[in-house]
Amino acid sequence: MRALVVEDDPGIASGLAVSLRQAGYAVDVCSTLETAWTALSVEPFDVMLLDLGLPDGDGLDLLARLRRPGERGLLPEHLPRSDMPVLIMTARDGVSDRISGLDSGADDYLVKPFDANELLARLRAMLRRASGRSNPMIEHGDLVLDPAHHTVHRAGEPVALGGKEFALLLTLLQARPQVLSKSRLESALYGFGDALESNAIEVHVHHLRRKLGESLIKTVRGVGYFIPREGDTPVAPPVSGPP
Repeated sequence: MRALVVEDDPGIASGLAVSLRQAGYAVDVCSTLETAWTALSVEPFDVMLLDLGLPDGDGLDLLARLRRPGERGLLPEHLPRSDMPVLIMTARDGVSDRISGLDSGADDYLVKPFDANELLARLRAMLRRASGRSNPMIEHGDLVLDPAHHTVHRAGEPVALGGKEFALLLTLLQARPQVLSKSRLESALYGFGDALESNAIEVHVHHLRRKLGESLIKTVRGVGYFIPREGDTPVAPPVSGPP
């Protein structure tokens, strides 16, 4: 899962990035509306954490722009995902501020200072709602993944996964049965500044198959990877990429 943190306070931004990375997110940080919109326009993020008081304007303006269909001057492939979950984090604690933020399109509103564990729990709840789930666990046959505690069990037995392996499995399970291209998976697992080997996704898929069974993750040659639901056929992404 990839998160965009839009926060101009270096200390807060750094602390958030550490907490999110420890929780398994790939994280990018922007300190202005302009850089945040640029990031949103070039990479697919799963969630955004948005401060309101930014050096070049109000975060609500970025939120309104994100939710507005058909942003002028951008080709369809460069439009940020308009339904991306957004959590506002701000010192504005008035009832009218919270109402304004939620009515502007935010999915949740958290007043500073806040506990990092509460923030992570709210993100999990937002992402769960966005994927249409009510169960906090993700189940697939005899496989059970717990996003809150970063555990995976197969037939009741724990399976030890590395951080990127867990993130890849979570991404594929949440997308079932959609085929995700290699580039989309790289975007979900790695931020702009992260070191990325050319065969990183292939290596993670190999490790997951070795630990969870060869039949779990399917390959669509020349397109990407997917985990099928029982009886489903794969749904290819709009733009194909190498697996």
